[in-house]
Amino acid sequence: MLIPSWQLEDAQKLADEFPYTFYKPSDQVMAQLEVGDLVKLIFEFTSDNPDDPTAERMWVEIAEIKDDSFMGYLNNEPAFIEDLKHQDSVEFRRCHIVDIYGIEDPVPSLTDKYIKRCFVTHNILYDGQEVGFLYREPAESEDDSGWRITTGYESDEYLDDSKNASYVSLGAVLRQDDSIVELLENEVGAAYIKDKQGNFVEYDE
Repeated sequence: MLIPSWQLEDAQKLADEFPYTFYKPSDQVMAQLEVGDLVKLIFEFTSDNPDDPTAERMWVEIAEIKDDSFMGYLNNEPAFIEDLKHQDSVEFRRCHIVDIYGIEDPVPSLTDKYIKRCFVTHNILYDGQEVGFLYREPAESEDDSGWRITTGYESDEYLDDSKNASYVSLGAVLRQDDSIVELLENEVGAAYIKDKQGNFVEYDE
């Protein structure tokens, strides 16, 4: 028997590791699943072509449900996976489901809550340094949260160079340092700095 080139990604593991940036349907919405519903799974695969992606996200139509186990039929034609075809049978569990078609999730997701963007320095986003100073100004666009986030130790020269900052979702920052999560509820004009004890206090210029 040939070993498949693909396997299903454990989406629950990803959601537990990256709760602010990876959406996983709640248990409440998955309890509503019925035969005929469409769910999306992540099919990881190996390829000899280095230009190929490492996974494909595809819809599967549920044909059978038994407790935590499902059987369904692939509703897409894979673009890269050669040993998987449209209408092939797929066995999976709840932990593999990353999206559900046409059923609204009653539980608000953290990914949606922190989808708005902010400016953050690369010291935090890529170099593993902690947030030390943040403030909220009026949003520049509909997708802008208004938050500006730094370590508090960047030089003026560093901050003046646009290559040292990125405009990303708040979730992407929380993925690196979620010590600021409660502060993000505050309104425009809020500003906080980390004191010597490692606590955030209001910053008053």
